[in-house]
Amino acid sequence: MQIKVDLKIFLFFLIFLITRNIKIYSILMIFALIHELGHLVCGIILGFKPEKMTILPYGLKISFKIGTNDYNKKIQKGNILSIKKIVLALAGPITNVICIIITYILSKNFQIDKLMYANIIYANILIAIFNMLPIFPLDGGRVVKELTHMFCGLRKSYRYTQIISEICLYIITFIASILILYYKNIAIFIIVVYLWYIVYKNKKEVKIKEKVYKNIEKYEKMCH
Repeated sequence: MQIKVDLKIFLFFLIFLITRNIKIYSILMIFALIHELGHLVCGIILGFKPEKMTILPYGLKISFKIGTNDYNKKIQKGNILSIKKIVLALAGPITNVICIIITYILSKNFQIDKLMYANIIYANILIAIFNMLPIFPLDGGRVVKELTHMFCGLRKSYRYTQIISEICLYIITFIASILILYYKNIAIFIIVVYLWYIVYKNKKEVKIKEKVYKNIEKYEKMCH
């Protein structure tokens, strides 16, 4: 399996170090790893083969190689692969929920430092909520993409997913602006900026895909 490191992780590390938030960032990265292990185990169970692992500023990302057989099992305008991808996307946040439940059970049976307990619960809630935002390529955005693929077709799924991502990001930016003014927390600002970056990057990819579809349509018209 190929391993790739996003160099922006060092910038994030430096910023959190300067702002004295390195402890919570370290805890977030640990449970982000566990979150991704949930995706990994689920992907293997579903029959996918791990192909590439990317270390990102907000955690890890594992890409899977999909077998050709999955593409041939149709369901409405998508296929069974769409359902598998939805299950795969949900596996990470579900893993964080399981971590919260396990931590709660352990706290009832063993003595756990209150600050550590709070940090673990907070980190897993934050990771689960963050990843379930309907912003592509986060887990929630992937669920939206596969659902729209199943009911609207692949081409429209790219466009609709991008529109939903942008609307959600506008709302998040508005709420984050209020929180930044209230809490004076630069970490919130960094997260919002990074979300804008990934949404803008995906928007460029969607435009490229749309051009490809239009060129195919022109070619088909010429052939007819």
